[in-house]
Amino acid sequence: MTRTLIAFAGFTGLAAVALFSAPASAERAVPIPAALKDVPATKGPQLAVLAGGCFWGMEAVFEHVKGVKSVTSGYAGGTAATANYDDVSSETTNHAEAIRIVYDPAQISYATLLRVYFSVAHNPTQLNRQGPDQGTSYRSAIFAQNPQQRAVAAAYIAQLSKAHVFPAPIVTRIETGKFFAAEDYHQNFFDRNPYHPYIVQWDKPKVAAFQAAFKSIARS
Repeated sequence: MTRTLIAFAGFTGLAAVALFSAPASAERAVPIPAALKDVPATKGPQLAVLAGGCFWGMEAVFEHVKGVKSVTSGYAGGTAATANYDDVSSETTNHAEAIRIVYDPAQISYATLLRVYFSVAHNPTQLNRQGPDQGTSYRSAIFAQNPQQRAVAAAYIAQLSKAHVFPAPIVTRIETGKFFAAEDYHQNFFDRNPYHPYIVQWDKPKVAAFQAAFKSIARS
């Protein structure tokens, strides 16, 4: 989970920074169809919890979605006792780095959030890893908050799998488990650290890809 050390073991000092901040190739959203099923709109804010690699980039993408009221980085799937960066980094706690999304269903639907999630927020075909990060804490997982979300997520995975929109099988799991907010220094990391090498290399291209592919629901 320690981003730089895991991704670039053996490189130190300026060499590591230079390699880690090298320009990434332009990332593009995967064109996928809208979900055939969706959670019925209800009054008041709703919650979605999604995991797909480092929560910095996941948080950044969904903070740019219209109708999203807040995004919190955290840990899902384990217990409160080990819901902290050091313990989760050990890959022994069953937590996944995840984000909790508070959204207005009158403005954005759950299935639309899933479309962003599968298309550009992460790669749902990578098992227990995303980009340079490896381990079960980086798994692709949807933590359904109710039976309706679970049914919609399962149906969408089946729909995308049947359509063969990805070159490899979707490995996204649908799980249950509580969400625990991460440490304060992880929150809004993208906005507070725009020149951090990891943000420049992996997350800025992802946000740009979202804004290009989802213009109708993207905040500027």
